[in-house]
Amino acid sequence: MVGKEKRTKSYILTGVGILIALYVLFPFFLVVLNSFKAQASIVESPVAFKGASFGQLIKNLNAVINNSNFQFWYAFGTSAVITIISLVLLAVLGAMAAWVISRNNKTTWATVIYMVFIASMIIPFQVVMLPLISTFRDVGKFIGISMLQSIPGIVFAYCGFGGAMTVFILTGFIKGVPYDLEEAAAIDGCSPEGTFFKIILPLLTPVITTVTILNGMWIWNDYLLPSLMLGQNGKVKTLPVAVQAFVGSYVKQWDLILTAALLAIIPMVVVFLIGQKQIMNGMVEGAVKG
Repeated sequence: MVGKEKRTKSYILTGVGILIALYVLFPFFLVVLNSFKAQASIVESPVAFKGASFGQLIKNLNAVINNSNFQFWYAFGTSAVITIISLVLLAVLGAMAAWVISRNNKTTWATVIYMVFIASMIIPFQVVMLPLISTFRDVGKFIGISMLQSIPGIVFAYCGFGGAMTVFILTGFIKGVPYDLEEAAAIDGCSPEGTFFKIILPLLTPVITTVTILNGMWIWNDYLLPSLMLGQNGKVKTLPVAVQAFVGSYVKQWDLILTAALLAIIPMVVVFLIGQKQIMNGMVEGAVKG
């Protein structure tokens, strides 16, 4: 009787999970499906396979990529540069901060700094977005470098907003790394910098991979921060901002609009599918060792 109840409960949970997955994936399905159609077929029946073909997809891709209003390659390159630089800085600086905090976790200053990182994770972005813009504008005037509508400025912002989660996950992992390794390195004459880059950083590879993928998906898909800092009419545009501007140019051209959205989505979908195992492994290792 107990086994039957467990199976029934399992079936119910599985069914609920499938329904939730279908609900979440349905918009993505519509984007993919209608990217294979012409405008007339989309308007006639947006949820049917009728009219979908690879030939039409190629036509839509060519029309979007070569469209001067979209500037796909420029926006793609800008997003790639911002994402890569931000991820490298988050990984290296976050690992350094996590290492120092975890090895000094019994001191007051380390505890306070760690708590500040944790507290910043629960502050909604909407609360700080207006002060952020005014602060960046004032800082840019003070140092003589534009922090708005520039790649360095938005990279700096991403490092600030992404640093909390990065330090939180890495700190939990580093606490599980035996301190004996660092003591042995010090006895052999290794400097603190050498210990970090030669011993600690290689051990962090699994969890850094997890953090990098999570931050990468967030930075690549983010729209609000780039639209505020770079502006929709500025020279520097990320891919989500470019897609939004493109949508405004073609209000009723759903074949072009959905194809543009597909081009923005595909890179992170591929990255997630490749790295989903690393994400789970890194999260589990960080949680268990913390």
